[in-house]
Amino acid sequence: MKGERHVGGEIRVLSNLIKRCMDDGMPPETTGMQGWIIGFLHRNEDRDMFQRDVEAEFNIRRSTATGILQLMEKNGFLLREPVAYDARLKKLVLTPKALAVHEGVISRIRATEAQIG
Repeated sequence: MKGERHVGGEIRVLSNLIKRCMDDGMPPETTGMQGWIIGFLHRNEDRDMFQRDVEAEFNIRRSTATGILQLMEKNGFLLREPVAYDARLKKLVLTPKALAVHEGVISRIRATEAQIG
């Protein structure tokens, strides 16, 4: 009916507003997925993380992960470093540039949550 409000629509509008707020201030070469990957790698910095871990966490194909990670490497967000125990494996290591992006995201999350709450 005319003038009715639906919870689903309100949630979608709120979700879009939060996403816009989070995207403000992100470096232009950074995508949302790259931000999620940076956060994932940061949360797991106490152990070696590999491409297969990113594939499993985000349920993406190897080719998709390869493209994203190569672009992140090209843009200076991560390095692939060999591990001593298996010459075939390259662990994913965040650069200081990626850590700065992560800190910015955390600040924006806190500011957004403060506005909402």
